[in-house]
Amino acid sequence: MAADTVVLTVRIPVALQQQLDTVAQAMEWSHAWVITQALEHFVAVQAWQVEEIHKALAEADAGDFVTAEEIEALNNTYKP
Repeated sequence: MAADTVVLTVRIPVALQQQLDTVAQAMEWSHAWVITQALEHFVAVQAWQVEEIHKALAEADAGDFVTAEEIEALNNTYKP
């Protein structure tokens, strides 16, 4: 086992484990590889969302809000 890895134990639903088996077998990859790929994707998406939320909160704290006129102008661009 590589020095830069850790062992992680989790409980998952049986149905998810069966899906994992199916995917791993179809791809001819180990369960560990499939799980690592899934976790990397999930963490990347969540990290992006958390970063965007922090940016939005900083803008709100700075009082950087859209004006009513800007909202109306935007809404008018989508009217038929």
